[in-house]
Order: sequence, then structure tokens, then C-alpha cells
Amino acid sequence: MGNRADDEGTDVEIYIRPLTDTVHADTPTDAPEELLALLDSLGFERKTATAGPVYVWHEVPDRLTEAEKKWLATSAVPSLLVAGYLVNITNAVWDAAAYQEAAEAVRRQSGAAAAPHTATASVIRAHGSPATPRRR
Repeated sequence: MGNRADDEGTDVEIYIRPLTDTVHADTPTDAPEELLALLDSLGFERKTATAGPVYVWHEVPDRLTEAEKKWLATSAVPSLLVAGYLVNITNAVWDAAAYQEAAEAVRRQSGAAAAPHTATASVIRAHGSPATPRRR
């Protein structure tokens, strides 16, 4: 099994698994429990394979529609960024409206709480906008 987060040097790689409609969220080998728990709390389902080395990843629940899967995956990005994680999400999963809504919700929560962690994110300008995380 490959691990895109290890391959890309990111904390979370969100993509559609080839030849399926499964939305994956890969984390590095030996990712901290805090990251795995955050993905759990954002609606992803934790999966584990133990054949050989232990491999942990997350998936968006299969019961959701394609649009709901994209919404859940994209809306997780602002929370991951604010928590300080480097996130990459592919264009096949990206939903700009979900990102904007989730980012606004995070801003409202951050305004009511203490200053959030500084986000460590790689950003590519999509359509000239500097506010989107790195996408492919």
C-alpha cells in the first residue's frame, strides 16, 4: 500500500482512490494521534490495515453522495490548516463553496476563542486567489 502523505511530505493528502469513488485522507506513517483524532472529529472514518506494517488512513463515509463526499473532505481543510497541518487536496475532490463556508466558520470560532495556531500550509493560487490550500 502506498502512502501519499509520506510520498509528498505533507500531513494530509486528500484524494479519490484510483478506480473507485472512495475519498481518502492519507496521513504520514506514525502520524500523531492528535491529527488522526482531528480527522475522526471532522467526519472521516479511520481505517487500519495490519498486513505487514500497520497502515492507517481515513475515508469519507461511503454512504454519502459524491457531492456530500466532496463537501465533507473540502470543509475539513480549514480546521486542519488552523491546527497547523500541511494539507493537499486534489481538484477532483475540491469544492470551493464548502471551503469558503468552513473557513468562515473557523474564523467565527477563532474570533470567540484565543488566537488560533499559525497554519503551516502550502498554497497554490487557484484562479488568482491566495486563500486556497494547495490543490492538484
